[in-house]
Amino acid sequence: MKTLLITLSLILFNAVSLLPQEMTVESTKKIMGQYFNSEHFDVSMMSDDVVFTHMATGEEHHGPDAVLQMLNYMYHTAFDATAEIKNIIYSEGKAVLEADFVGRHIGEFAGIPATNKDVRVPLCVVYDLENNQIKRARVYFEMPVLFDQLNKK
Repeated sequence: MKTLLITLSLILFNAVSLLPQEMTVESTKKIMGQYFNSEHFDVSMMSDDVVFTHMATGEEHHGPDAVLQMLNYMYHTAFDATAEIKNIIYSEGKAVLEADFVGRHIGEFAGIPATNKDVRVPLCVVYDLENNQIKRARVYFEMPVLFDQLNKK
């Protein structure tokens, strides 16, 4: 009987730990702060099935490794860039970032070889969080502004 109670207790404990955790504004701020402060080097706060979607093209990056690859390409391979944050809005399990993507074009991007031109491109990202992890991000990146800056003589 004692073994049965212990087994049932363990099953119940495991089941409770699998329930979705309520995201507060404070927990959302904490997770997003960790991500923003990492400057695109830390994806430990992302869920295993995280999806980042580039809304202009529909291109998706699935999983933390794919997201990290995409971020590394954008911020350190095609560009030497940072996100200059203008505004962040937090709610329960949601965050919205308004920023400028600022840097220098140092590698091939969208078929355009490195131009060494400086760029400043408006960027907005809407994040969904669940269970204290980033689950989804929808990236709004002003591609016409970027191409204008890269193609100017």
